[in-house]
Amino acid sequence: MFTRRHMIASLAALATPGIVRPAFAAPSEWDAWDRQVTPEGFDLKTSNPWGLHPRFLPVRVTANPGLTPGDIHVDAVARYLYHIQSDGSAMRYGAAIGRDGLYEPGVYTIKRKSKWPRWTPTSTMIAREPEKYAGWAEGMDPGPANALGSRALYLYVGNRDTYLRIHGTPAPRSIGTRASSGCVRMVMPHINSLYDQVSTGVTAYLYPTDGSSL
Repeated sequence: MFTRRHMIASLAALATPGIVRPAFAAPSEWDAWDRQVTPEGFDLKTSNPWGLHPRFLPVRVTANPGLTPGDIHVDAVARYLYHIQSDGSAMRYGAAIGRDGLYEPGVYTIKRKSKWPRWTPTSTMIAREPEKYAGWAEGMDPGPANALGSRALYLYVGNRDTYLRIHGTPAPRSIGTRASSGCVRMVMPHINSLYDQVSTGVTAYLYPTDGSSL
């Protein structure tokens, strides 16, 4: 059970998490948490209890020619995440990216996925901002207040885990901003939908904040 103290502490740790270990919650808990974070009568394209700018709501758009179906492209300027479809379209979602100096553009492979993951900040995060992260050095249990939220996609370079994630967030009002410690954040019901469509082995392109190509 999550107390008010747990919620306040977790929201203080808003930067995107680092190391993620397997969740220790049962699937029955996952289902209950999914219901807790999903608005009643949820519609992917119109529900907006978080007060997001309308442009950050999911919408199907035309994809640029030549992109590989299944891949993910993150526009760091507009704060959009695109999931390329096989019919030449893309699902576009609003996202938040890393703060100045922490966002890491590049080409990554999604090698792992996790529902309701556990979160542990990296040693670098703890050293940089001990007041935020030292209290979670042993990890934060999965659940709606967890800094990784409901789903996480793990970004690798080769066989190296970069500790970068595309993940849900308990701070939905950060969508459209530069708020994290390097990862890409999404509203939890949005990444729940995306998660089911993403296969491991696909490529994630995180483009530079100056609008240039990779």
